[in-house]
Amino acid sequence: MTLTPRRPVFDANSNAGAFGDLPEWDLSDLYPAPDAPELTKDMAWLEKACAEFAADYEGKLADLDAAGMAECIKRYEEIDEKAGRVMSYTGLRYYQNTTDPARVKLLSDAQDKITTYTTPLVFFSLEFNRIPDETYEAVFADSKVARYKPVFDRMRAMKPYQLSDELEKFLHDQSVVGAAAWNRLFDETTAALEFEVQGEKLSLEATTTLLSDHNREKREAAAKELANVFGENIRTFSRIHNTLAKEKEIEDRWRKMPTPQTGRHLSNDVEPEVVQALRDAVVAAYPRLSHRYYKLKAKWLGLDKLQIWDRNAPLPTEAPRDIMWDEAKDTVLDAYSGFDPRMADIAQPFFDKGWIDAGVKPGKAPGAFAHPTVTTVHPYVMLNYLGKPRDVMTLAHELGHGVHQVLAAKQGEMLANTPLTLAETASVFGEMLTFRKLLAAATTKEERKTLLAGKVEDMINTVVRQIAFYDFECKLHAARAEGELTPEDINALWMSVQGESLGPAFEFMEGYETFWSYIPHFVHSPFYVYAYAFGDGLVNALYAAYEAAPEGFQDKYFAMLEAGGSMHHKELLAPFGLDASDPAFWDKGLSMIEGFIDELEAMEE
Repeated sequence: MTLTPRRPVFDANSNAGAFGDLPEWDLSDLYPAPDAPELTKDMAWLEKACAEFAADYEGKLADLDAAGMAECIKRYEEIDEKAGRVMSYTGLRYYQNTTDPARVKLLSDAQDKITTYTTPLVFFSLEFNRIPDETYEAVFADSKVARYKPVFDRMRAMKPYQLSDELEKFLHDQSVVGAAAWNRLFDETTAALEFEVQGEKLSLEATTTLLSDHNREKREAAAKELANVFGENIRTFSRIHNTLAKEKEIEDRWRKMPTPQTGRHLSNDVEPEVVQALRDAVVAAYPRLSHRYYKLKAKWLGLDKLQIWDRNAPLPTEAPRDIMWDEAKDTVLDAYSGFDPRMADIAQPFFDKGWIDAGVKPGKAPGAFAHPTVTTVHPYVMLNYLGKPRDVMTLAHELGHGVHQVLAAKQGEMLANTPLTLAETASVFGEMLTFRKLLAAATTKEERKTLLAGKVEDMINTVVRQIAFYDFECKLHAARAEGELTPEDINALWMSVQGESLGPAFEFMEGYETFWSYIPHFVHSPFYVYAYAFGDGLVNALYAAYEAAPEGFQDKYFAMLEAGGSMHHKELLAPFGLDASDPAFWDKGLSMIEGFIDELEAMEE
């Protein structure tokens, strides 16, 4: 989800105007200001509503009939919406400038208060899971509540792993000084990092962007400066990872989770064997994908061995140019419209109404994301736009999330949320549409080669690299269960997956062993990363189905996105004749990447 400024990014207007008029968020659809009376009023409402909900329903859930359960769910969703609105507003303001003490305080105070207010609600899932199966099935067979059954089925999947009510309340209260606090330390540390590359002070985002610069000396300087700064901060990053992994191990042990990955699989509503089949298929394909491609790339660059700063280097035949914001916008909207005008219509307001924050600014969080906020408002997209081709693909990716979130919002707070494995579907599909649009417009062999190589690299980054990340996390959590890990221990785990995944075309510079330290998913969402590979394989199979039978595909695709989290992946994919639980499914997706590499190899003959 992430992606040379003209001026240092620590200048207050680092890239203002360099790529056109970059949009900024207008958060007033959530709250007009941080001191708005509406925010104060909603916080007071939340405190009262949570207490009243607990008083009305604690100890009584198993006695509710369908009408009573419908009213209970309605009230729970209202609380969820209000808390989500507050946290979305304070969180988005924080990500705009993570080094502003006022924004940090607003977010921290909101987290503290909402955690306190919602502690009385901890009973809800615990008591719900104690409802006898026959009672549960009878109540949710009624049309008044039947549509909510998928979300409660997922909740009840946690039943074997839930703790006593008292312990669950303790964990809820303690969360603000646990994982959430270490997450903030990570965010604030990475946002404050400074890198000096060839006399220019840069942020993390701008420095990593230089790894795809045309100038090899600049790429090398950026890579070495990243290694230098990560090395200086490695003990802090090591402490964050040690603490979070240990905290997770303790909680998992108390819950009797069979593996560190179990919680993620449950929240993703995906079977462990499906994830294992995906992982195994990708690892088996390393020689056919990344190893083969990077051998080609070394030849194109005239190198015996690739260095890490060559991994995302542009091809020598690719003319360097900056892509203005309006061109990026038009490219993505045209691609969306070419698939279905409805898709572009949903995406257009993001550009017109302040739903995108695109510029690189001091203190702004690195990377990119689409945040759904709450179903009564709309999503917001964050980018760090630096005018590179990959930034256009990032825009297509995050807008895909935005379109998905808009369509799923009609399901309401409890059902709109899509498991991570399916949450990447629309984003990766948006990238594919944009790529196919550009490829169809290519007029020369070199232009086609550049586009194909860029897409293959993106797919390798999404599939091969993310599965290597997943293997790293698996090794990290297994090792931490045996004891404290030194920075050198974590470095060694990182390097153990890099050579295997990238292949023999690479040499690894001294310092690359620390590059695990800045990847936010390891901190914020353990084992999230396989969702990217899941999404890419799924989209490759979906796009092949679209090419094979385009008639009626758009309506089925929109229905899938509109379903949000109301269906299992088997139900969602059935209309397309696809089944992710079939081990051969993943090979179909990987074959699309192989086909692109086949074409690139044929161009060399």
